[in-house]
Amino acid sequence: MNDFLKFTLATITGIVLSVFLFFLIGVISIFGIVASSETETPVKSNSIMFLDLNGNLIERSEDNPFTQFFGDDFNTYGLDDILTAIKKAKETDEIKGIYLQASFLNTSFASLEEIRNALLDFKESGKFIVAYADNYTQGLYYLSSVADKIMLNPQGSIDWKGLASQPIFYKDLLQKLGIEMQIFKVGTYKSAVEPFISTEMSPANREQVTAFVNSIWNKLLSDVSSSREIPTDSLNAYADRMLMYHPAKEFIDCKMVDTLVYKDGVRNYLKQLLQLEDDDNVRTLNLSEMVNIKKNVPKDKSGNIVAVYYAYGDIDNMNDNEGIVSKKVIKDLRKLREDDNVKAVVIRVNSPGGSAFGSEQIWNEVRLLKEKKPVIVSMGDYAASGGYYISCAADSIVAQPTTLTGSIGIFGMMPNVKGLTDKIGLNFDIVKTNKFSDLGALGRGLNSDEQALIQMSINNGYKLFVTRCANGRNMSIEDIEKIAEGRVWTGEKAKEIGLVDELGGLDRAIEIAVNKAGIENYTIITHPAKEDFFSSLMNKKTSDYINSKLENCFGDYYKGFSFIKNLEKTDFMQARMPFDLNVK
Repeated sequence: MNDFLKFTLATITGIVLSVFLFFLIGVISIFGIVASSETETPVKSNSIMFLDLNGNLIERSEDNPFTQFFGDDFNTYGLDDILTAIKKAKETDEIKGIYLQASFLNTSFASLEEIRNALLDFKESGKFIVAYADNYTQGLYYLSSVADKIMLNPQGSIDWKGLASQPIFYKDLLQKLGIEMQIFKVGTYKSAVEPFISTEMSPANREQVTAFVNSIWNKLLSDVSSSREIPTDSLNAYADRMLMYHPAKEFIDCKMVDTLVYKDGVRNYLKQLLQLEDDDNVRTLNLSEMVNIKKNVPKDKSGNIVAVYYAYGDIDNMNDNEGIVSKKVIKDLRKLREDDNVKAVVIRVNSPGGSAFGSEQIWNEVRLLKEKKPVIVSMGDYAASGGYYISCAADSIVAQPTTLTGSIGIFGMMPNVKGLTDKIGLNFDIVKTNKFSDLGALGRGLNSDEQALIQMSINNGYKLFVTRCANGRNMSIEDIEKIAEGRVWTGEKAKEIGLVDELGGLDRAIEIAVNKAGIENYTIITHPAKEDFFSSLMNKKTSDYINSKLENCFGDYYKGFSFIKNLEKTDFMQARMPFDLNVK
Protein backbone atom coordinates (compact mmCIF):
# COMPACT_ATOMS: atom_id res chain seq x y z
CA MET A 1 0.00 0.00 0.00
CA ASN A 2 2.83 2.38 0.91
CA ASP A 3 4.58 1.56 -2.39
CA PHE A 4 1.35 2.34 -4.28
CA LEU A 5 1.01 5.72 -2.59
CA LYS A 6 4.65 6.51 -3.25
CA PHE A 7 4.27 5.56 -6.92
CA THR A 8 1.05 7.57 -7.30
CA LEU A 9 2.55 10.61 -5.58
CA ALA A 10 5.69 10.40 -7.75
CA THR A 11 3.55 10.15 -10.90
CA ILE A 12 1.44 13.19 -9.96
CA THR A 13 4.57 15.15 -9.05
CA GLY A 14 6.14 14.20 -12.37
CA ILE A 15 3.08 15.33 -14.31
CA VAL A 16 2.93 18.66 -12.45
CA LEU A 17 6.63 19.28 -12.99
CA SER A 18 6.35 18.37 -16.69
CA VAL A 19 3.42 20.74 -17.19
CA PHE A 20 5.29 23.49 -15.37
CA LEU A 21 8.43 22.83 -17.41
CA PHE A 22 6.52 22.97 -20.71
CA PHE A 23 4.76 26.14 -19.55
CA LEU A 24 8.12 27.70 -18.64
CA ILE A 25 9.62 26.72 -22.00
CA GLY A 26 6.56 28.18 -23.75
CA VAL A 27 6.82 31.48 -21.88
CA ILE A 28 10.55 31.70 -22.60
CA SER A 29 9.88 30.95 -26.29
CA ILE A 30 7.21 33.64 -26.49
CA PHE A 31 9.47 36.22 -24.90
CA GLY A 32 12.26 35.15 -27.23
CA ILE A 33 10.03 35.64 -30.27
CA VAL A 34 8.85 39.04 -29.06
CA ALA A 35 12.35 40.17 -28.13
CA SER A 36 13.81 39.16 -31.48
CA SER A 37 11.07 41.05 -33.32
CA GLU A 38 11.80 44.22 -31.34
CA THR A 39 15.59 44.15 -31.68
CA GLU A 40 17.10 46.77 -33.94
CA THR A 41 19.29 45.19 -36.63
CA PRO A 42 22.98 46.17 -36.77
CA VAL A 43 24.33 46.30 -40.33
CA LYS A 44 27.88 45.26 -41.13
CA SER A 45 29.73 46.61 -44.12
CA ASN A 46 29.53 44.85 -47.47
CA SER A 47 26.13 43.27 -46.75
CA ILE A 48 23.34 42.14 -49.07
CA MET A 49 19.56 42.21 -48.64
CA PHE A 50 18.23 38.68 -49.20
CA LEU A 51 14.66 38.75 -50.52
CA ASP A 52 13.51 35.13 -50.46
CA LEU A 53 10.01 34.96 -51.95
CA ASN A 54 8.19 31.71 -51.29
CA GLY A 55 4.67 32.05 -50.00
CA ASN A 56 1.67 34.34 -49.82
CA LEU A 57 1.67 38.15 -50.09
CA ILE A 58 -0.81 40.21 -48.06
CA GLU A 59 -1.26 43.96 -47.91
CA ARG A 60 0.18 44.38 -44.44
CA SER A 61 2.33 42.16 -42.27
CA GLU A 62 0.82 40.69 -39.14
CA ASP A 63 1.93 38.47 -36.26
CA ASN A 64 0.36 35.03 -36.43
CA PRO A 65 1.00 33.13 -33.20
CA PHE A 66 -0.10 29.84 -34.73
CA THR A 67 2.58 30.10 -37.38
CA GLN A 68 5.14 30.92 -34.68
CA PHE A 69 4.20 27.88 -32.63
CA PHE A 70 3.47 25.29 -35.30
CA GLY A 71 5.83 26.45 -38.01
CA ASP A 72 4.87 26.94 -41.62
CA ASP A 73 6.74 26.13 -44.82
CA PHE A 74 4.44 28.52 -46.69
CA ASN A 75 5.50 32.00 -45.61
CA THR A 76 3.30 35.06 -45.45
CA TYR A 77 4.81 38.42 -46.37
CA GLY A 78 3.46 41.91 -45.88
CA LEU A 79 3.72 44.19 -48.91
CA ASP A 80 4.43 47.02 -46.47
CA ASP A 81 7.44 45.15 -45.06
CA ILE A 82 8.89 44.43 -48.51
CA LEU A 83 8.57 48.06 -49.63
CA THR A 84 10.05 49.29 -46.36
CA ALA A 85 12.95 46.85 -46.62
CA ILE A 86 13.81 47.85 -50.19
CA LYS A 87 13.75 51.54 -49.24
CA LYS A 88 16.05 50.91 -46.26
CA ALA A 89 18.38 48.88 -48.48
CA LYS A 90 18.67 51.87 -50.80
CA GLU A 91 19.37 54.30 -47.96
CA THR A 92 21.84 52.12 -46.01
CA ASP A 93 25.40 52.53 -47.30
CA GLU A 94 26.58 49.22 -45.84
CA ILE A 95 24.14 47.32 -48.07
CA LYS A 96 25.59 46.88 -51.54
CA GLY A 97 22.79 45.11 -53.33
CA ILE A 98 19.74 42.85 -53.30
CA TYR A 99 19.68 39.14 -53.96
CA LEU A 100 16.17 38.11 -55.09
CA GLN A 101 15.44 34.40 -54.82
CA ALA A 102 12.20 33.88 -56.73
CA SER A 103 10.41 30.65 -55.84
CA PHE A 104 6.66 31.31 -55.63
CA LEU A 105 4.48 34.23 -54.58
CA ASN A 106 0.69 34.09 -54.39
CA THR A 107 -0.40 37.62 -55.26
CA SER A 108 -1.81 39.83 -58.00
CA PHE A 109 0.04 41.86 -60.59
CA ALA A 110 -0.67 45.26 -59.01
CA SER A 111 1.28 44.25 -55.89
CA LEU A 112 4.08 42.82 -58.03
CA GLU A 113 4.18 46.11 -59.91
CA GLU A 114 4.45 48.02 -56.62
CA ILE A 115 7.46 45.90 -55.59
CA ARG A 116 8.95 46.14 -59.06
CA ASN A 117 8.76 49.94 -59.01
CA ALA A 118 10.44 49.95 -55.60
CA LEU A 119 13.27 47.83 -57.04
CA LEU A 120 13.62 50.22 -59.98
CA ASP A 121 13.91 53.07 -57.51
CA PHE A 122 16.52 51.06 -55.59
CA LYS A 123 18.64 50.71 -58.75
CA GLU A 124 18.94 54.48 -58.99
CA SER A 125 21.35 54.24 -56.04
CA GLY A 126 23.81 52.39 -58.29
CA LYS A 127 23.57 49.21 -56.23
CA PHE A 128 23.07 45.83 -57.89
CA ILE A 129 20.14 43.42 -58.05
CA VAL A 130 20.71 39.73 -58.75
CA ALA A 131 17.79 37.35 -59.32
CA TYR A 132 17.84 33.55 -59.23
CA ALA A 133 15.21 30.81 -59.44
CA ASP A 134 15.08 27.09 -59.99
CA ASN A 135 11.90 27.81 -61.95
CA TYR A 136 10.38 31.27 -62.49
CA THR A 137 6.64 31.74 -62.30
CA GLN A 138 5.35 34.30 -64.80
CA GLY A 139 4.68 36.87 -62.10
CA LEU A 140 8.06 36.48 -60.43
CA TYR A 141 9.84 36.66 -63.76
CA TYR A 142 8.03 39.95 -64.34
CA LEU A 143 9.34 41.11 -60.96
CA SER A 144 12.85 39.74 -61.55
CA SER A 145 13.17 41.33 -64.98
CA VAL A 146 14.45 44.52 -63.30
CA ALA A 147 17.57 42.70 -62.08
CA ASP A 148 21.01 43.49 -63.43
CA LYS A 149 21.63 39.75 -63.66
CA ILE A 150 18.92 37.12 -64.11
CA MET A 151 20.14 33.61 -63.29
CA LEU A 152 18.34 30.32 -63.89
CA ASN A 153 19.00 26.75 -62.83
CA PRO A 154 20.42 24.76 -65.83
CA GLN A 155 17.47 22.37 -65.48
CA GLY A 156 14.98 25.13 -64.76
CA SER A 157 12.44 27.07 -66.81
CA ILE A 158 10.31 30.22 -67.01
CA ASP A 159 6.53 29.87 -67.08
CA TRP A 160 6.13 32.47 -69.82
CA LYS A 161 2.85 31.77 -71.59
CA GLY A 162 0.57 34.80 -71.43
CA LEU A 163 -2.45 35.33 -69.18
CA ALA A 164 -5.72 33.48 -68.92
CA SER A 165 -8.77 33.71 -66.69
CA GLN A 166 -10.63 30.52 -65.84
CA PRO A 167 -13.55 31.14 -63.47
CA ILE A 168 -15.17 28.19 -61.73
CA PHE A 169 -18.91 27.52 -62.20
CA TYR A 170 -21.00 25.75 -59.55
CA LYS A 171 -24.43 25.65 -61.22
CA ASP A 172 -24.48 21.96 -62.17
CA LEU A 173 -23.06 20.93 -58.80
CA LEU A 174 -25.71 22.93 -56.94
CA GLN A 175 -28.39 21.50 -59.24
CA LYS A 176 -27.31 17.96 -58.36
CA LEU A 177 -27.62 18.88 -54.70
CA GLY A 178 -31.10 20.33 -55.28
CA ILE A 179 -30.12 23.96 -54.67
CA GLU A 180 -31.19 26.85 -56.91
CA MET A 181 -29.64 30.30 -56.43
CA GLN A 182 -32.26 33.05 -56.83
CA ILE A 183 -30.45 36.08 -58.22
CA PHE A 184 -31.21 39.81 -58.13
CA LYS A 185 -28.80 42.28 -59.71
CA VAL A 186 -28.29 45.52 -61.56
CA GLY A 187 -25.56 45.75 -64.16
CA THR A 188 -25.01 43.89 -67.41
CA TYR A 189 -21.41 43.22 -66.43
CA LYS A 190 -22.14 42.30 -62.77
CA SER A 191 -20.74 38.82 -63.12
CA ALA A 192 -20.23 37.90 -59.46
CA VAL A 193 -23.42 35.80 -59.60
CA GLU A 194 -22.58 33.92 -62.82
CA PRO A 195 -20.74 31.00 -61.20
CA PHE A 196 -23.94 30.06 -59.38
CA ILE A 197 -26.41 30.33 -62.28
CA SER A 198 -24.38 29.56 -65.41
CA THR A 199 -21.90 27.06 -66.79
CA GLU A 200 -19.95 29.60 -68.86
CA MET A 201 -19.24 33.32 -69.07
CA SER A 202 -21.91 35.61 -70.45
CA PRO A 203 -20.95 37.60 -73.58
CA ALA A 204 -20.74 40.79 -71.48
CA ASN A 205 -18.51 39.15 -68.89
CA ARG A 206 -16.30 37.62 -71.58
CA GLU A 207 -15.95 41.10 -73.10
CA GLN A 208 -14.78 42.71 -69.85
CA VAL A 209 -12.49 39.82 -68.87
CA THR A 210 -10.90 39.88 -72.34
CA ALA A 211 -10.34 43.62 -71.99
CA PHE A 212 -8.65 43.61 -68.58
CA VAL A 213 -6.63 40.42 -69.18
CA ASN A 214 -5.18 41.94 -72.38
CA SER A 215 -4.55 45.24 -70.59
CA ILE A 216 -2.59 43.52 -67.80
CA TRP A 217 -0.65 41.38 -70.27
CA ASN A 218 0.30 44.39 -72.39
CA LYS A 219 1.60 46.11 -69.25
CA LEU A 220 3.74 43.09 -68.42
CA LEU A 221 5.06 42.97 -71.98
CA SER A 222 5.90 46.66 -71.97
CA ASP A 223 7.77 46.56 -68.65
CA VAL A 224 9.73 43.37 -69.41
CA SER A 225 10.57 44.69 -72.87
CA SER A 226 11.92 47.90 -71.36
CA SER A 227 14.05 46.12 -68.75
CA ARG A 228 15.39 43.30 -70.93
CA GLU A 229 15.50 45.22 -74.24
CA ILE A 230 13.45 42.56 -75.97
CA PRO A 231 10.76 43.65 -78.46
CA THR A 232 7.19 42.97 -77.31
CA ASP A 233 6.53 41.03 -80.52
CA SER A 234 9.36 38.68 -79.60
CA LEU A 235 8.05 38.25 -76.05
CA ASN A 236 4.64 37.33 -77.45
CA ALA A 237 6.27 34.87 -79.82
CA TYR A 238 8.16 33.27 -76.91
CA ALA A 239 4.88 32.92 -75.01
CA ASP A 240 3.29 31.18 -78.01
CA ARG A 241 6.26 28.76 -78.20
CA MET A 242 5.73 27.77 -74.53
CA LEU A 243 9.45 27.90 -73.84
CA MET A 244 9.12 26.29 -70.42
CA TYR A 245 9.10 22.90 -72.14
CA HIS A 246 12.24 23.69 -74.11
CA PRO A 247 15.82 23.29 -72.84
CA ALA A 248 16.90 26.08 -70.46
CA LYS A 249 19.50 27.24 -72.99
CA GLU A 250 16.61 28.64 -75.07
CA PHE A 251 16.10 31.36 -72.44
CA ILE A 252 19.72 32.46 -72.92
CA ASP A 253 19.25 32.61 -76.68
CA CYS A 254 16.08 34.66 -76.21
CA LYS A 255 17.87 37.02 -73.78
CA MET A 256 15.30 36.36 -71.08
CA VAL A 257 18.04 35.22 -68.69
CA ASP A 258 21.74 36.04 -68.52
CA THR A 259 23.26 32.80 -67.29
CA LEU A 260 22.49 29.24 -66.26
CA VAL A 261 23.92 28.31 -62.89
CA TYR A 262 23.21 26.08 -59.92
CA LYS A 263 22.42 27.73 -56.59
CA ASP A 264 25.99 27.37 -55.26
CA GLY A 265 27.24 29.31 -58.28
CA VAL A 266 25.01 32.24 -57.27
CA ARG A 267 26.89 32.61 -53.99
CA ASN A 268 30.20 32.60 -55.86
CA TYR A 269 28.92 35.32 -58.18
CA LEU A 270 27.79 37.44 -55.22
CA LYS A 271 31.27 37.08 -53.70
CA GLN A 272 32.74 38.44 -56.93
CA LEU A 273 30.42 41.45 -56.82
CA LEU A 274 31.40 42.12 -53.21
CA GLN A 275 35.08 41.47 -53.97
CA LEU A 276 35.31 38.77 -51.30
CA GLU A 277 37.81 35.95 -50.99
CA ASP A 278 36.70 32.36 -51.54
CA ASP A 279 36.78 31.67 -47.80
CA ASP A 280 34.74 34.76 -46.89
CA ASN A 281 31.05 34.53 -46.03
CA VAL A 282 28.44 36.63 -47.79
CA ARG A 283 26.69 38.77 -45.18
CA THR A 284 22.95 38.70 -45.84
CA LEU A 285 20.00 40.32 -44.14
CA ASN A 286 16.57 38.72 -44.48
CA LEU A 287 13.27 40.58 -44.68
CA SER A 288 12.56 40.81 -40.95
CA GLU A 289 16.13 41.96 -40.25
CA MET A 290 15.83 44.62 -42.94
CA VAL A 291 12.57 45.94 -41.47
CA ASN A 292 14.29 46.34 -38.08
CA ILE A 293 17.13 48.51 -39.44
CA LYS A 294 16.90 51.97 -37.80
CA LYS A 295 13.71 50.78 -36.15
CA ASN A 296 13.65 53.46 -33.48
CA VAL A 297 14.06 56.61 -35.59
CA PRO A 298 12.50 59.54 -33.67
CA LYS A 299 9.40 61.25 -35.02
CA ASP A 300 9.60 64.54 -36.87
CA LYS A 301 9.45 67.40 -34.36
CA SER A 302 6.89 69.41 -36.34
CA GLY A 303 4.03 67.38 -34.90
CA ASN A 304 2.46 67.06 -38.35
CA ILE A 305 1.14 63.59 -39.09
CA VAL A 306 0.19 61.99 -42.39
CA ALA A 307 -1.95 58.99 -41.51
CA VAL A 308 -1.93 55.92 -43.78
CA TYR A 309 -5.01 53.85 -43.07
CA TYR A 310 -5.10 50.25 -44.38
CA ALA A 311 -8.49 48.93 -45.49
CA TYR A 312 -8.19 45.51 -47.11
CA GLY A 313 -10.30 42.39 -47.52
CA ASP A 314 -14.06 41.89 -47.91
CA ILE A 315 -16.29 44.61 -46.48
CA ASP A 316 -18.20 43.30 -43.46
CA ASN A 317 -16.96 39.79 -44.07
CA MET A 318 -18.76 36.86 -42.49
CA ASN A 319 -15.71 36.62 -40.20
CA ASP A 320 -15.84 39.59 -37.81
CA ASN A 321 -12.10 39.53 -37.22
CA GLU A 322 -11.00 39.74 -40.82
CA GLY A 323 -11.39 42.12 -43.71
CA ILE A 324 -12.93 45.59 -43.55
CA VAL A 325 -15.31 45.81 -40.59
CA SER A 326 -17.36 48.94 -41.24
CA LYS A 327 -18.03 49.76 -37.56
CA LYS A 328 -14.32 49.64 -36.75
CA VAL A 329 -13.28 51.61 -39.86
CA ILE A 330 -15.81 54.35 -39.06
CA LYS A 331 -14.57 54.60 -35.49
CA ASP A 332 -10.93 54.76 -36.63
CA LEU A 333 -11.55 57.37 -39.33
CA ARG A 334 -13.55 59.48 -36.89
CA LYS A 335 -10.54 59.57 -34.54
CA LEU A 336 -8.32 60.69 -37.43
CA ARG A 337 -10.88 63.35 -38.33
CA GLU A 338 -10.88 64.72 -34.78
CA ASP A 339 -7.09 64.64 -34.35
CA ASP A 340 -5.76 68.09 -35.24
CA ASN A 341 -2.21 66.75 -35.56
CA VAL A 342 -3.30 64.60 -38.51
CA LYS A 343 -2.97 66.92 -41.50
CA ALA A 344 -3.88 64.43 -44.26
CA VAL A 345 -5.09 60.84 -44.59
CA VAL A 346 -4.13 58.26 -47.20
CA ILE A 347 -6.52 55.31 -47.31
CA ARG A 348 -4.92 52.20 -48.78
CA VAL A 349 -7.79 50.21 -50.29
CA ASN A 350 -7.36 46.61 -51.39
CA SER A 351 -10.84 45.14 -51.50
CA PRO A 352 -13.14 43.36 -53.95
CA GLY A 353 -16.11 44.87 -52.09
CA GLY A 354 -18.78 43.22 -49.97
CA SER A 355 -21.75 44.57 -48.03
CA ALA A 356 -23.47 47.48 -49.81
CA PHE A 357 -24.77 48.76 -46.47
CA GLY A 358 -21.31 48.64 -44.88
CA SER A 359 -19.83 50.38 -47.94
CA GLU A 360 -22.35 53.22 -47.64
CA GLN A 361 -21.49 53.75 -43.96
CA ILE A 362 -17.75 53.94 -44.68
CA TRP A 363 -18.41 56.26 -47.65
CA ASN A 364 -20.18 58.66 -45.31
CA GLU A 365 -17.28 58.71 -42.87
CA VAL A 366 -14.79 59.32 -45.71
CA ARG A 367 -16.99 62.23 -46.84
CA LEU A 368 -16.93 63.75 -43.34
CA LEU A 369 -13.18 63.22 -43.10
CA LYS A 370 -12.64 65.03 -46.41
CA GLU A 371 -14.49 68.08 -45.07
CA LYS A 372 -11.70 68.60 -42.51
CA LYS A 373 -8.50 67.44 -44.25
CA PRO A 374 -7.22 66.01 -47.53
CA VAL A 375 -8.11 62.37 -48.18
CA ILE A 376 -6.25 60.40 -50.84
CA VAL A 377 -7.00 56.80 -51.82
CA SER A 378 -4.21 54.45 -52.88
CA MET A 379 -5.59 51.36 -54.62
CA GLY A 380 -3.88 47.99 -54.34
CA ASP A 381 -4.71 44.82 -56.29
CA TYR A 382 -8.44 45.49 -56.12
CA ALA A 383 -10.62 48.44 -55.28
CA ALA A 384 -13.79 47.31 -56.97
CA SER A 385 -17.52 47.53 -56.30
CA GLY A 386 -17.71 48.20 -52.54
CA GLY A 387 -13.96 48.88 -52.68
CA TYR A 388 -14.66 51.66 -55.18
CA TYR A 389 -17.74 52.78 -53.21
CA ILE A 390 -15.58 53.64 -50.17
CA SER A 391 -12.97 55.30 -52.41
CA CYS A 392 -15.08 57.59 -54.59
CA ALA A 393 -15.53 60.32 -51.96
CA ALA A 394 -11.78 60.97 -51.69
CA ASP A 395 -10.08 64.13 -52.98
CA SER A 396 -7.90 62.06 -55.29
CA ILE A 397 -7.55 58.41 -56.30
CA VAL A 398 -4.24 56.74 -57.22
CA ALA A 399 -4.09 53.24 -58.73
CA GLN A 400 -1.59 50.96 -60.39
CA PRO A 401 -2.13 50.32 -64.12
CA THR A 402 -2.94 46.69 -63.28
CA THR A 403 -5.28 47.46 -60.38
CA LEU A 404 -8.80 46.09 -60.95
CA THR A 405 -11.40 48.69 -60.02
CA GLY A 406 -14.86 49.98 -60.96
CA SER A 407 -17.46 47.19 -60.93
CA ILE A 408 -20.14 49.73 -59.97
CA GLY A 409 -23.10 47.43 -59.44
CA ILE A 410 -25.24 45.65 -56.83
CA PHE A 411 -26.52 42.11 -56.47
CA GLY A 412 -28.38 39.89 -54.02
CA MET A 413 -28.54 36.11 -53.84
CA MET A 414 -30.88 33.79 -51.97
CA PRO A 415 -30.78 29.98 -52.14
CA ASN A 416 -33.88 27.94 -52.88
CA VAL A 417 -33.28 24.54 -51.27
CA LYS A 418 -36.61 22.93 -52.05
CA GLY A 419 -34.96 20.40 -54.36
CA LEU A 420 -32.59 19.40 -51.57
CA THR A 421 -35.29 19.16 -48.90
CA ASP A 422 -37.42 17.02 -51.21
CA LYS A 423 -34.47 14.68 -51.79
CA ILE A 424 -33.79 14.15 -48.10
CA GLY A 425 -37.46 13.99 -47.10
CA LEU A 426 -37.96 17.25 -45.21
CA ASN A 427 -41.40 18.85 -45.22
CA PHE A 428 -42.50 22.27 -43.99
CA ASP A 429 -45.72 23.97 -43.04
CA ILE A 430 -46.34 27.61 -42.13
CA VAL A 431 -48.61 29.83 -40.06
CA LYS A 432 -48.26 33.57 -40.71
CA THR A 433 -49.88 36.87 -39.81
CA ASN A 434 -49.01 38.92 -42.88
CA LYS A 435 -48.34 38.56 -46.60
CA PHE A 436 -44.55 38.53 -46.41
CA SER A 437 -44.08 37.00 -42.95
CA ASP A 438 -42.50 33.86 -44.40
CA LEU A 439 -40.26 35.54 -46.96
CA GLY A 440 -37.09 33.46 -47.31
CA ALA A 441 -38.58 30.43 -45.57
CA LEU A 442 -37.04 27.04 -46.29
CA GLY A 443 -38.94 24.60 -48.43
CA ARG A 444 -40.01 26.98 -51.20
CA GLY A 445 -38.70 29.50 -53.66
CA LEU A 446 -39.66 33.16 -53.82
CA ASN A 447 -42.96 34.08 -55.42
CA SER A 448 -43.34 36.87 -58.02
CA ASP A 449 -44.36 39.54 -55.47
CA GLU A 450 -41.36 38.75 -53.29
CA GLN A 451 -39.03 38.78 -56.28
CA ALA A 452 -40.35 42.18 -57.39
CA LEU A 453 -39.89 43.60 -53.90
CA ILE A 454 -36.30 42.42 -53.62
CA GLN A 455 -35.40 43.60 -57.13
CA MET A 456 -36.78 47.05 -56.26
CA SER A 457 -34.47 47.17 -53.25
CA ILE A 458 -31.50 46.18 -55.42
CA ASN A 459 -32.40 48.86 -57.98
CA ASN A 460 -32.53 51.52 -55.25
CA GLY A 461 -29.15 50.40 -53.94
CA TYR A 462 -27.66 50.69 -57.42
CA LYS A 463 -29.09 54.21 -57.92
CA LEU A 464 -27.54 55.30 -54.63
CA PHE A 465 -24.16 53.77 -55.58
CA VAL A 466 -24.17 55.58 -58.93
CA THR A 467 -25.13 58.86 -57.25
CA ARG A 468 -22.26 58.54 -54.75
CA CYS A 469 -19.80 57.93 -57.58
CA ALA A 470 -21.13 60.83 -59.65
CA ASN A 471 -20.88 63.27 -56.74
CA GLY A 472 -17.45 62.05 -55.68
CA ARG A 473 -15.96 62.18 -59.17
CA ASN A 474 -17.73 65.42 -60.23
CA MET A 475 -19.40 63.60 -63.12
CA SER A 476 -22.99 63.40 -64.23
CA ILE A 477 -25.10 60.38 -63.31
CA GLU A 478 -25.49 59.70 -67.03
CA ASP A 479 -21.70 59.58 -67.55
CA ILE A 480 -21.24 57.24 -64.57
CA GLU A 481 -24.00 54.94 -65.82
CA LYS A 482 -22.14 54.56 -69.12
CA ILE A 483 -19.10 53.09 -67.34
CA ALA A 484 -20.97 51.36 -64.49
CA GLU A 485 -23.21 48.34 -65.09
CA GLY A 486 -20.88 46.33 -62.86
CA ARG A 487 -17.98 46.49 -65.34
CA VAL A 488 -14.46 45.86 -64.05
CA TRP A 489 -11.69 48.16 -65.35
CA THR A 490 -7.93 48.15 -65.00
CA GLY A 491 -6.39 51.17 -63.29
CA GLU A 492 -4.95 52.28 -66.62
CA LYS A 493 -8.36 52.30 -68.30
CA ALA A 494 -10.05 53.72 -65.18
CA LYS A 495 -7.82 56.78 -65.44
CA GLU A 496 -8.89 57.30 -69.06
CA ILE A 497 -12.60 57.22 -68.18
CA GLY A 498 -12.34 59.37 -65.05
CA LEU A 499 -12.65 56.83 -62.22
CA VAL A 500 -8.98 57.29 -61.21
CA ASP A 501 -6.86 60.48 -61.10
CA GLU A 502 -3.29 59.19 -61.27
CA LEU A 503 -1.31 56.01 -61.83
CA GLY A 504 1.16 55.06 -59.13
CA GLY A 505 1.64 53.41 -55.78
CA LEU A 506 1.35 54.27 -52.12
CA ASP A 507 4.36 56.62 -52.21
CA ARG A 508 2.71 58.73 -54.90
CA ALA A 509 -0.52 58.91 -52.89
CA ILE A 510 1.45 60.13 -49.86
CA GLU A 511 3.16 62.80 -52.01
CA ILE A 512 -0.23 64.10 -53.18
CA ALA A 513 -1.55 64.12 -49.60
CA VAL A 514 1.46 66.12 -48.38
CA ASN A 515 1.09 68.66 -51.19
CA LYS A 516 -2.64 69.10 -50.57
CA ALA A 517 -2.00 69.54 -46.84
CA GLY A 518 0.64 72.19 -47.58
CA ILE A 519 3.22 70.81 -45.14
CA GLU A 520 6.97 70.23 -45.51
CA ASN A 521 7.88 68.32 -42.36
CA TYR A 522 5.76 65.40 -41.19
CA THR A 523 5.72 61.91 -39.72
CA ILE A 524 3.94 58.99 -41.41
CA ILE A 525 1.93 56.88 -38.98
CA THR A 526 0.07 53.77 -40.12
CA HIS A 527 -3.38 52.77 -38.90
CA PRO A 528 -4.96 50.74 -37.48
CA ALA A 529 -2.17 50.03 -35.01
CA LYS A 530 -0.77 46.55 -35.45
CA GLU A 531 -1.51 44.06 -32.71
CA ASP A 532 1.44 43.03 -30.59
CA PHE A 533 2.24 39.33 -30.24
CA PHE A 534 0.26 38.83 -27.04
CA SER A 535 -2.85 40.62 -28.36
CA SER A 536 -2.68 38.57 -31.52
CA LEU A 537 -2.36 35.41 -29.45
CA MET A 538 -5.50 36.31 -27.49
CA ASN A 539 -7.58 37.47 -30.47
CA LYS A 540 -6.65 34.94 -33.15
CA LYS A 541 -9.04 32.06 -33.52
CA THR A 542 -7.86 28.58 -34.40
CA SER A 543 -10.57 28.54 -37.08
CA ASP A 544 -8.99 31.59 -38.76
CA TYR A 545 -5.71 29.71 -39.07
CA ILE A 546 -7.46 26.58 -40.36
CA ASN A 547 -9.45 28.59 -42.93
CA SER A 548 -6.27 30.24 -44.21
CA LYS A 549 -4.66 26.80 -44.58
CA LEU A 550 -7.73 25.53 -46.47
CA GLU A 551 -7.59 28.51 -48.82
CA ASN A 552 -3.87 27.95 -49.40
CA CYS A 553 -4.58 24.28 -50.09
CA PHE A 554 -7.68 24.54 -52.31
CA GLY A 555 -7.09 28.03 -53.71
CA ASP A 556 -9.83 29.34 -55.98
CA TYR A 557 -12.10 26.33 -55.32
CA TYR A 558 -12.44 27.34 -51.67
CA LYS A 559 -13.75 30.89 -52.24
CA GLY A 560 -17.10 30.06 -53.81
CA PHE A 561 -17.90 27.26 -51.36
CA SER A 562 -16.90 29.47 -48.44
CA PHE A 563 -19.36 32.15 -49.58
CA ILE A 564 -22.21 29.64 -49.96
CA LYS A 565 -21.40 28.13 -46.55
CA ASN A 566 -21.60 31.54 -44.86
CA LEU A 567 -24.40 32.99 -46.99
CA GLU A 568 -26.80 33.40 -44.08
CA LYS A 569 -24.18 35.49 -42.20
CA THR A 570 -23.61 38.02 -44.98
CA ASP A 571 -25.65 41.09 -45.87
CA PHE A 572 -28.13 40.25 -48.61
CA MET A 573 -27.24 43.27 -50.76
CA GLN A 574 -23.68 42.92 -52.04
CA ALA A 575 -21.46 45.40 -53.84
CA ARG A 576 -18.57 43.24 -54.86
CA MET A 577 -16.74 41.97 -57.90
CA PRO A 578 -16.59 38.32 -58.99
CA PHE A 579 -15.36 35.90 -56.33
CA ASP A 580 -12.90 34.23 -58.63
CA LEU A 581 -11.18 36.19 -61.38
CA ASN A 582 -8.44 33.56 -61.48
CA VAL A 583 -6.09 35.58 -63.73
CA LYS A 584 -2.86 33.58 -64.19
